[in-house]
Amino acid sequence: MKRWLSHFTIAAYLTALSWGIFAHALNFGATSHPGMYFVVWDMFCGWSAYTSRMEIIGEGESGTYYQLAPGPWGEFTPYGDLGRRHYDQNGNLSYAFAMNTLKHTEHEPMARIIVIENAWAKKFNLPDHLYEQRFGKPKDKLVYHKVRHVFTPDGVMLTSTPGWLSEQFARAITDNPRLQADSHRNRPMFAFGLNNRSRSVRQSADPYDPYRMMPAGTRFGN
Repeated sequence: MKRWLSHFTIAAYLTALSWGIFAHALNFGATSHPGMYFVVWDMFCGWSAYTSRMEIIGEGESGTYYQLAPGPWGEFTPYGDLGRRHYDQNGNLSYAFAMNTLKHTEHEPMARIIVIENAWAKKFNLPDHLYEQRFGKPKDKLVYHKVRHVFTPDGVMLTSTPGWLSEQFARAITDNPRLQADSHRNRPMFAFGLNNRSRSVRQSADPYDPYRMMPAGTRFGN
């Protein structure tokens, strides 16, 4: 009886493993029901080697910059010691955070509200002594700063750019000579959209321009 039970357990495990590999490789029924989560391999999905933090800055009409999050009353930390604004990686609520501070403080008129993303490799999160033991040199933290969004005081978005990791991923693809050669070599015979010469469409000769068919007047990030 024990042997049959062990054989059944092994067979059930191999069956589930095989079905998970098949569904994951061919993208067949991978999200058909919640039970697929236990057989489709997605460990560590979405994990990044970089840490990101969001800063919200107000630029006054005099050219003085003010920190608008956290407010002067302190930081709101819903989980652990990390501030609420850092959970909003896309900056969807950044303007609301800034206006909450501006409404409850005295200040000069604002000219712009700027959302800045700070990113650094997670290895710099190690304590200094562990970092020196692991890498054999003192820790010299390198932080990348990127302007994500710029708003007017009325909430009109002036510029918006993707995150730092998304931009690096896009640059790595477009700077790959092999991918560029494959793109030119496998270009289809038929070109679509070339007959559209209306002024409402922005045409671009660059095949790697992601905005080549965007409506005219659309604002682009830097």
